[in-house]
Amino acid sequence: MKILITGAAGFIGARLAYLLPKEYEIVGLDNLNDYYDINIKYERLKLLKKKRNFRFIKEELTNKKCIDKLFHEENFDVIVHLGAQAGVRYSIESPYSYIDSNIIGTMNILEAARHYPVQHLIYASSSSVYGGNSKIPFSTNDNVDHPVSLYAATKKSNELMAHAYSNLYKIPTTGLRFFTVYGPLGRPDMAYFSFTESILKEKPIKVYNQGNMMRDFTYVDDIVEGIIRLIPQPPLENQKWDEAEEVSSSWAPYKIYNIGNNHPVRLLDFIETIEKHLGMKANKIFMDMQPGDVKTTYADVSDLEEKIDFKPQTSLDIGIGKFVNWYKEYYNV
Repeated sequence: MKILITGAAGFIGARLAYLLPKEYEIVGLDNLNDYYDINIKYERLKLLKKKRNFRFIKEELTNKKCIDKLFHEENFDVIVHLGAQAGVRYSIESPYSYIDSNIIGTMNILEAARHYPVQHLIYASSSSVYGGNSKIPFSTNDNVDHPVSLYAATKKSNELMAHAYSNLYKIPTTGLRFFTVYGPLGRPDMAYFSFTESILKEKPIKVYNQGNMMRDFTYVDDIVEGIIRLIPQPPLENQKWDEAEEVSSSWAPYKIYNIGNNHPVRLLDFIETIEKHLGMKANKIFMDMQPGDVKTTYADVSDLEEKIDFKPQTSLDIGIGKFVNWYKEYYNV
């Protein structure tokens, strides 16, 4: 089976490519942009070059001509579309980069899948789509029409675009709403990464919402395990579908899942876990909420459990311990 992973030098994409069984022929696509330290991306790719079943292509998702040519030549069975411009706060500073990557890039992937049909298209959505929802845990059957950032709006748009193509062209699409992913070789723009760096350098850290935000921190290997299990499980058309009962599926071959730890942690407790594994205390500066942030994320993963008999279960203590050990080794501290 030949699989295309977009965002293959990214955090989740690289880990997925690394952990996929050798039976897969993997083609990884990434533009290697400098949104964060590109050396981290090169480090991920260096690990992937050891895999005989992996090939890498540097290309922009927005380059429709090249994407079409790639699909024509490769005849993919499965697409895992993880390539996107990430980050809630950066979407306030650089909104057009999100339209280009997340909207136009996804459109090019959907169009390619239309003209060169695949067995299954899995794509990354985000817990950010839940926006200002106050009902918790977040269910895939909740309304998500009130995003609080452009990033979230682009991810909701991706879900709507996928449904349209599932309906029109019978492309089986699965959207995955990821919840605050962390782990070794992670993204330097994420809070746990910058917290660790600042604590080690004895610099103060900014703690937003006075540390009272709750996050469903999810270890990267749990995310990847969920993806791997879902690859051979494309959604089917459901002619008996009832919108009143389930909005996360459809009469089309379309499905949305949450992938989260199902156990939200207070930001202050999260910082304490980092402090524990570093053996150092943080100098905390308490701040108000930032624009685009949400107070709580909490994933209902019951439908994921029902479909693939799996839910993320790596504890925060174990996951942060692995990250801190990697960080110290990578940065020689």
